[in-house]
Amino acid sequence: MQKKLHIKKGDTVVVIAGNYKGQKGRVLEVIRKSDRAIVEGVNIIKKHTKPNAESPQGGIIEKEAPIHISNLLIADPKSGEPTRIGRRLDSNGKLVRYSKKSEEEIK
Repeated sequence: MQKKLHIKKGDTVVVIAGNYKGQKGRVLEVIRKSDRAIVEGVNIIKKHTKPNAESPQGGIIEKEAPIHISNLLIADPKSGEPTRIGRRLDSNGKLVRYSKKSEEEIK
């Protein structure tokens, strides 16, 4: 059984540690096996590629590399500051995530 992560694809997150501390971005992909996430515009690397069908010219491509989820916190829906999240039952009896800072539900 895989463990439950506090970050999902599409969330807006803030980097709280490392070279990209303070940057915000949207989560493009979550890699549960290694507890990492790919965040838009964060942890950019340069990849040297040979010519292929996708890029007939080849060359150097800039792309996002995975960053460990322990270095990420969800941005508060109201203020945009990093916040911890909790889980609670809503009126329909469904488990929803909410911001610990503003008590607002995270979509």
